[in-house]
Amino acid sequence: MSLDIDRWNLECEFNNVDHRTDLNGAERLIVRRGQPFTISLFLRSGSHQPGLSSLDCVAETGPQPSEQYGTRASFGLSANVDASCWSAAVTSPPGDMVALSVCAAPDAPIGRYTLTLGGSGRIQFILLFNPWCTGDAVYMDNQQSLAEYVLSQDGIIYRGSYKHPITTPWNFGQFESGILDICLRILDMNPKCLKNPGKDCSGRRNPIYVSRVLSAMVNCNDDKGVLLGKWTDGYEGGVSPMFWRGSVEILRNWDTEACQPVRYGQCWVFAAVACSVSRALGIPCRVVTNYLSAHDNNGDLVIERHINEKGELIQSREMIWNYHCWVESWMTRPDLKSHFDGWQVSDPTPQEKSEGSYCCGPVPVRAIKEGELTFKYDAPFVFAEVNADVVTVMKKPDGGTSRVTSAAVVGQKISTKSVGSDAREDITHLYKYPEGSDEEREAFQKAGHQNKLLQQQQNQGLDLAIKVTSDMRKGCDFDVFAVVTNNTQSEKKCRLVFGSCAVSYTGILGDNCGFKDLLNVELSPGAGEPNRRVPLRLNYSKYGGLLTEDNLIRVAALLMDYSTRDATLAVRNIVLENPEIKVRILGEPKENRKLAAEITLRNPLPETLENCCFSIEGANLTAGGVISERLGSSVGPGEDAKVKVYFTPTRSGLRKLVVDFDSNQLCHVKGYRNVIIGK
Repeated sequence: MSLDIDRWNLECEFNNVDHRTDLNGAERLIVRRGQPFTISLFLRSGSHQPGLSSLDCVAETGPQPSEQYGTRASFGLSANVDASCWSAAVTSPPGDMVALSVCAAPDAPIGRYTLTLGGSGRIQFILLFNPWCTGDAVYMDNQQSLAEYVLSQDGIIYRGSYKHPITTPWNFGQFESGILDICLRILDMNPKCLKNPGKDCSGRRNPIYVSRVLSAMVNCNDDKGVLLGKWTDGYEGGVSPMFWRGSVEILRNWDTEACQPVRYGQCWVFAAVACSVSRALGIPCRVVTNYLSAHDNNGDLVIERHINEKGELIQSREMIWNYHCWVESWMTRPDLKSHFDGWQVSDPTPQEKSEGSYCCGPVPVRAIKEGELTFKYDAPFVFAEVNADVVTVMKKPDGGTSRVTSAAVVGQKISTKSVGSDAREDITHLYKYPEGSDEEREAFQKAGHQNKLLQQQQNQGLDLAIKVTSDMRKGCDFDVFAVVTNNTQSEKKCRLVFGSCAVSYTGILGDNCGFKDLLNVELSPGAGEPNRRVPLRLNYSKYGGLLTEDNLIRVAALLMDYSTRDATLAVRNIVLENPEIKVRILGEPKENRKLAAEITLRNPLPETLENCCFSIEGANLTAGGVISERLGSSVGPGEDAKVKVYFTPTRSGLRKLVVDFDSNQLCHVKGYRNVIIGK
């Protein structure tokens, strides 16, 4: 006898808390696969009789539900819920109110579902990946890691340089109002869905497929993706990538502008948005920074860079980015041989095409470490980013070329935010074996990285290094040094060209910030001690107007030995510190109680700051929006820019208040303050 259902209660609050989706709100049912949820059914007539009552259930997702594609499932009542497949069971005693427990298969496609109950009940819910479920491909068995990589709505992204990593706070905001719907819309707008929606919705059972779709859809190069990248020639028609403090505003802009791309993004913005969407859908995800990241576009694992006789870089397509950000997502890889489950690299920044579209990954981090370049997807490109060899060639005025000795390296200090703290975690060892180890050699042999294997340590007896001081702050004048050591037994006469220029984080060169050319550098036979320490003064009056928003200066020294005609190059990118933003919380932070913060920045420049503005945002702090406070007056050198802002926290717990300062002279200075909100 079929149950005669009159009405129902989806018990959204209870179920969403139980499924750890309550940060999305309690207005609708949002559950995770492989875990039961319970709804209350109120019968019109009769009562539930164990073993006698029946209920035909049909769960459907997508525009063309099909049992063949796994987007439609039919099931009836069982004695108990079976978490390995779609199932339903009554968990209440006989009566006119029935507690129905329903469980989605742990490999069911994620997305919007309609569940039909007999002939009279149709309910809607959203199904997400479940990293708490052992049967789910994204299962992760560490509670602290799950809190960080799925539930945390804020984090830190590393920029700057490998000698001086700079923390950039980010509001991922994956549980803010409307964001989950936007993430599902991103899946619906992907070209594979538009071409064959039935097959695409079926693919959403697989986190490998979903991650690859997201890698393509976060950029808009060949689809209706979220962000348009721009690295040169200003940001007309949009805003600088440095403008963004979080993903929420970007995703909402894309959604409200009919899926027109948001202008503009660069690598850390692409990665951060991909991380937000992945976490919203239930895939554990983190943003990773690779310092000195190679862009090898011909697959030979070699970056050939050319310089002129002044040591200045001649631009080419193959470059070494000061840093590059991508994401890692956690999942099993049943499509590969064993031991390659876990973190997978995906890169949403559009660089090279993969299978006809601008996407990259997912590829196991371990495959990169082991040199397994045949593994899906895009292993050679990622392997080169962390392992490529660098060859430097000098082009002479007569058209000839010569090799230059240079200690250039790639893939340094690979970094991500630590679990449960704001400390930087160095994960280089997950990507690379120790340099010179037998394991490294084996990985290179497997990858066919012959250039690195054959490379001999070239020591011509002249050593060149660039040293810096600790006072390299924006607005200051400071020295950098070329340190030359003659390790040979003979006296040397050399030419030293020592120059500097502004540079973007992707290696695009700007104008000269300081230069000297010493034609007669005499070096007596050395005993391992530096022979010469040549200073180069960098004055704010010269470099201040040339810097990009990356605050980077490329310093290069080229030493040419007159007797042997050998050349040695040393290059170092230095990052200038922005001033600190200080945030003082006024009063006791409580849930749903108005709170004030006093925000201060001291002007470090020898010039007045005009048109100053502070902007703040934070998950569950600023109501999903951005609060901006503009100063009424200019701020002179050494003076404080200070504002008081008010906001109302809506959730207890540890929250990150992300702050951005902007002015005509000092742009996009980032800061943050962790705030513990009480109940």
